[in-house]
Amino acid sequence: MKAHTLRRDAWNPEAVSGMVLTRDLGKGDARLRKGQILSEADLSRLLGVSWDELHLLELEPGELHEEEAGRRLATAVAGEGVLMQGMAGGQWPLSAARKGLLIVDTEGVDRINDLEGCSLYTLYDRVVVTQGESVARAKITPFAIAGPLIEEAEATARSRGGVIRVVPFRAHSVGAIVKETLEPSARERFQAVLGEKIGWFGSTLLPVEYVAATSAAIGEAAMILRQSGATLLLMAGANAMDPLDPIFVALERLGARMEKHGVPAHPGSLLWLARLGDVPILGVPTCGMFSQATVFDLILPEILAGLPVDRSRLTRLGVGGFLTRELAFRFPPYRNRAPRGEVEASSE
Repeated sequence: MKAHTLRRDAWNPEAVSGMVLTRDLGKGDARLRKGQILSEADLSRLLGVSWDELHLLELEPGELHEEEAGRRLATAVAGEGVLMQGMAGGQWPLSAARKGLLIVDTEGVDRINDLEGCSLYTLYDRVVVTQGESVARAKITPFAIAGPLIEEAEATARSRGGVIRVVPFRAHSVGAIVKETLEPSARERFQAVLGEKIGWFGSTLLPVEYVAATSAAIGEAAMILRQSGATLLLMAGANAMDPLDPIFVALERLGARMEKHGVPAHPGSLLWLARLGDVPILGVPTCGMFSQATVFDLILPEILAGLPVDRSRLTRLGVGGFLTRELAFRFPPYRNRAPRGEVEASSE
């Protein structure tokens, strides 16, 4: 870009047309916005507002104005389940086309943001989003950018199928096994809370199996649920610190493989993950039986979205695993919540 200074007493309409305005001028209907490419129709409006000196930018061959470049960037980065909205305040918003789990290719985002002038910012990876929710914004920081930089950003994004996706939740049949030591009132509460969570994702909670605290009873209940079509098993009531707890003995006898016993996150650090064939089994810690916000509520959406959840995934929960009230946005909105707050869009 070439920068030009124009004083009012040296007005030259032929020189101004096609240049980019660098600051807002005027108010109301007569307002001219910074970043605007001045057309012949704008010249009379330009003389109708107060200014003594203008700073203008001249686009050079091969450069793209921020609006076209931003549109191309937003189009390229939007993967499956993401919609591009119209430009607002110099930014191109991207929203979720459906309820699902937001998947952010962080390496791809970093590569794009390393290109001078490209700016892409998103919600956190693997947060639950609802249809229409804003998930990211694309922006060109300067008023214009070299075309090859946008081409490189497009190539990066398209080689990855977009760098922002919203993966839908799959319909699962979920079985739950609870040791009979749970009091009747607690059973009702547990079943109501769990049913609410499973139903929110569009899955079905099979009749809960309340069983005696013996490995035989637990193993039999697991087989009944599998035969009933369960694609995910939940087990509650285990003494997670006791390797001889009947639940763990039953899993061993069934031939289940323990992926990870305990996770680096709180609350819910005693969650465990095992696998019986292709069926994942989640151990629900006591705090996760009734709460709306534990590590269980971070992992459940990933499993129901069909993402691979294994020992490696659970190990990586440590960074950000201190789940304070300030991190409530990371949890599914099982009940209505206010939209995630956003700073009002501006062109700055």
